[in-house]
Amino acid sequence: MNSSATHSTQLAIEVKDLDFQYGKSVALKDIRLEIHRNEVTAFIGPSGCGKSTLLRCLNRMNDFIPGAKVVRGGIWIEGVEIHQPEVDGVELRRRVGMVFQKSNPFPRSIFENVSYGPRILGEKRKKVLEEIVEKSLRGAALWDEVKDRLHETAYGLSGGQQQRLCIARATAVEPSIILMDEPCSALDPIATARVEELILELKQNYTIVIVTHNMQQAARVSDRTAFFYVGELVETDFTTKIFTNPTKRQTEDYISGRFG
Repeated sequence: MNSSATHSTQLAIEVKDLDFQYGKSVALKDIRLEIHRNEVTAFIGPSGCGKSTLLRCLNRMNDFIPGAKVVRGGIWIEGVEIHQPEVDGVELRRRVGMVFQKSNPFPRSIFENVSYGPRILGEKRKKVLEEIVEKSLRGAALWDEVKDRLHETAYGLSGGQQQRLCIARATAVEPSIILMDEPCSALDPIATARVEELILELKQNYTIVIVTHNMQQAARVSDRTAFFYVGELVETDFTTKIFTNPTKRQTEDYISGRFG
């Protein structure tokens, strides 16, 4: 794998000239995007604009959809083009973790949810697994709430706690990037605030990409924002600029609520 010197060390992800299709249906057209390390990048835009499709391209989750394919261009993560034959999809998804719209804990204990990934990767030592579970739950601001019930089912947690558990599960395998697909859409305002606080803490150690329909959330948590419309990336810039002085009229119309 060639990690070329032409790739900036400040960039975690580079998307270059990407065209992506589901069968004959064009989902993304000529996407060019740079995602910087240890920042939160928000993808915004109306439903069906391609933002979740691009998110799933970043860890090749779209590999599981029949007929889904990159037609042109590519995606470089830490200098390596992820569609090269030698790039293992399982290892890629370890390094580029995912948190979904609806919290999806396994039907197991809290402890087993977090230790699952490290176990799959071959870690069998009980003490090490206990350390990983505690570190991950602390990192997800959940340890104090669950430390006395680690061996109870994860289904006994509230929705917001389940989503933070899923974040802990994602970080337990030590990724460098975390993708979040509308992680707060099913949560109440208090739980949403907890997850947003967590996102701001996590970016010290991870690069985060979040898809959100919530304009205020994008403004609160992200360093940069990318606005998508009908499969195209209309504009990307620092979040403060996108929300106060966007370059494109289309961006301004969407943010001000004129459409979308």
